[in-house]
Amino acid sequence: MSEVFIEDHNERLKNLIQKRRFWNIFITASLLVAVLLSSKVIDINSSRLLNGLPRLGDYINQILPSLESSSLFLDSKKEGSIAYWYFNLPKYLKLLFETFNMALLATILGSSIALLLSFLAAKNTSPNSIIYFTIRRILEFFRGVPEIIFAILFVWALGIGPIAGIIAMTLHTTGSLGKLFSEVHENSDIKPREALKASGGNWFSEMKFGLLPQVLPNLISYTLLRFEINIRASTILGFVGAGGIGQELYLVINFNYYEEVSAIILLIIFTVVSIDLLSGYLRKNIIEADND
Repeated sequence: MSEVFIEDHNERLKNLIQKRRFWNIFITASLLVAVLLSSKVIDINSSRLLNGLPRLGDYINQILPSLESSSLFLDSKKEGSIAYWYFNLPKYLKLLFETFNMALLATILGSSIALLLSFLAAKNTSPNSIIYFTIRRILEFFRGVPEIIFAILFVWALGIGPIAGIIAMTLHTTGSLGKLFSEVHENSDIKPREALKASGGNWFSEMKFGLLPQVLPNLISYTLLRFEINIRASTILGFVGAGGIGQELYLVINFNYYEEVSAIILLIIFTVVSIDLLSGYLRKNIIEADND
């Protein structure tokens, strides 16, 4: 009896391995075909890529500063020093602070609007199907249009400056977080809300006391993640005149101020990495506190 069971088990295991092998080969082959077709459609030229890579190296070499060990810590008037490389540091820091504030304000406004709309965009919290369908489509529109397109529109309407970037990021943040928040609501435990409803609570009290306490850690985590994204987005939006350090980077690239390009890029990288690390640390602690 045991021998028959072992043989049957081995046969099932063999069939399972064969099925997995078949699907692995099928998926790999499908991906290769998809890559080849995509390359054909967008006309990727391998020789053009190979010829262009050395030029990329040349540009990187041009933007690197001409630092000299003997002059490294001298004042900003001496070429070859760090101070000479970062002679415009006060201006860059002011623009970085502007970029930070753009991202922060857009995240606060966008997450607040997203939270309000998320209750109407979740199947288990929306008052009716018409409101659910309408709010879902609005959120899809907000997150479906890239921030840079919104920024171009608002720069055209409002003029060059951070206001256009803030509005653009706010709209995209609303669409993205609205979807994530609504999905968190749909996966929440319904029992606390049912208990409130049975005791005579209205829809608002159900949301405030029955839903929010259990989903709040996830909402905060998603908001912090979105703040990281907005920091990077606010830099890019500067290229279309939406303010911040990105606008200055666009100008120095256009005027071929090579050393200033590298100075600004390093500051942006340092800022983004610092905020990512801090935000990641906060998210981790929020999740761990929720699990405890």
